[in-house]
Amino acid sequence: MMKIAVASMGNMVAGHFGHCENFNIYESTNGSITKVQSIPNPGHKPGYLPNFLGDMNVEVIIAGGMGGGAVEIFNERNIEVIVGAEGDAKDAAVRYLRGELKSTGSICHEHEYADECGEHQSQK
Repeated sequence: MMKIAVASMGNMVAGHFGHCENFNIYESTNGSITKVQSIPNPGHKPGYLPNFLGDMNVEVIIAGGMGGGAVEIFNERNIEVIVGAEGDAKDAAVRYLRGELKSTGSICHEHEYADECGEHQSQK
């Protein structure tokens, strides 16, 4: 079994990890999603969310953009980070399971410009 978390605004991938409304958590077995749950964002505090999700045994986090500090904590906990995703959250999880969703590596370095995090151009 694998757990994939998608930082979301309802059922859509959120542009910025820390400012999402909720996390859609998808459990998959043999490449198929077997369970879905939505958890409200418990609050954006530095370093809190990556550990919150890690403690839930999440193995992959999918988001539109993410700050470098969060990426570092996910890396320390061996949680795969996929950024640059957009569209339907469940679709993003399914595409990940099929090996079709790759991270663009767009990391948001300046929190003063958090509004622009969703504006990163995909690297072709």
